[in-house]
Amino acid sequence: MNPADRDTIAAIATAPGAGGVGIVRLSGPDAQPVGEAVSGRALTPRHAHHVRFRDEHGATLDDGIALYFAAPASYTGEDVVELQAHGSPALLQELLTRCCALGARRARPGEFSERAFLEGRLDLAQAEAVADLIAASDARAARAARRALDGEFSRRIEALAEDLLAIRVHVEAAIDFADESLDTLGGAALRVRFDALAQALQALLAAAERGRRLRDGLHAVIVGPPNAGKSSLLNALAGSERAIVTDIAGTTRDLLHEVVRIDGVELTLVDTAGLRQGGDSIEREGMRRARGELERADLAIVVLDARDPDAGRAAVAEAISGVGQRLWLYNKADLLPGGAPNAQPGDALYLSALHGVGLDALHARLRQLAHGEDAEAGGGEFTARARHVEALHRVVDELAQARLQLDHEALELAAEALRQAHDALGEITGRVRADDLLGSIFSSFCIGK
Repeated sequence: MNPADRDTIAAIATAPGAGGVGIVRLSGPDAQPVGEAVSGRALTPRHAHHVRFRDEHGATLDDGIALYFAAPASYTGEDVVELQAHGSPALLQELLTRCCALGARRARPGEFSERAFLEGRLDLAQAEAVADLIAASDARAARAARRALDGEFSRRIEALAEDLLAIRVHVEAAIDFADESLDTLGGAALRVRFDALAQALQALLAAAERGRRLRDGLHAVIVGPPNAGKSSLLNALAGSERAIVTDIAGTTRDLLHEVVRIDGVELTLVDTAGLRQGGDSIEREGMRRARGELERADLAIVVLDARDPDAGRAAVAEAISGVGQRLWLYNKADLLPGGAPNAQPGDALYLSALHGVGLDALHARLRQLAHGEDAEAGGGEFTARARHVEALHRVVDELAQARLQLDHEALELAAEALRQAHDALGEITGRVRADDLLGSIFSSFCIGK
């Protein structure tokens, strides 16, 4: 949309609280005259004016503060007026209605941030971080969203894009000299740049995956043979009797979802039917659903009977083969001769979910898995979204394809793969965008943002 064609929008920008302050925000070419008409006085940019907000008859609606931010030095890059009033919902609606009667219209969800993006005040990843900051459920998530809003993620994307562009230029130039071998055209240096880019890309992908988990939580599927204690583990982590626990194998027939927060880590836990051969038709359907849930899991929490863990590993090996992260738990350790061992096995944890033994070590391991093995404690984190991670995976794939074509000196095919990779990076920050993508992103924002 051309800036000259945009109208003036208005919205209640903050949720009013009892006895608190509410804000009606205006943005667009008529924001100043509408704000001045409601306030009954001229507004000076970046000055707080104590005013009386008036209705169409000149009667006082409320007294409060009016602030005017002239374009382009505003959140949206347009003229912006903020009318700060007492936090009565009825009063704020009346004030909003008055602004609309003077020529503004009610804003769509996310339209203020969308205009900031269109005016170049924010890139797309930063605009999404606004919503992440609002939705942050704890201090760590809020700090990570703030870093993304400040551009930490975007700067790393742009640095990769610059390196990728330099490689594209080199390859495109080499196409004009197809009669010569790539080695005579700086092929060795090009391959070094490829390797450096691939390494930086993997580091960013790992950081983005941590940011996605920080924002969305960890999708963890509890899996294992029947009667290994999966439901007991779900109850222990949830802190309540969410699943039926019996000594009868095959009690759990369907998926049971529970969202829990453990030491700042949000987990969507899915209890599943025990995996084994046979069972009745209902149990087999439960096992089919369990395998389907594993296909989209971030983590498989594999619960095995500590008395025979090797048999349990063999029973679940095929089902969990496609899950990138696995946490092995040797449950019912209290039933071992002499109780749970003091030393833990190298890749597993001993515990008794029923009696709460070993849960502290499990909590610590879940934190480590959620934040990454090499993540600093809260340092340098930023929030990311599933679409960012998916785009980075496409960059990895296209870069690998480009390197393969380069090794075969198929420069045209390498150049096309590099272009696709460059476009995928651009989708993250909005350098390459589709209107339907923007509509989907900004429609998830709250009104007034």
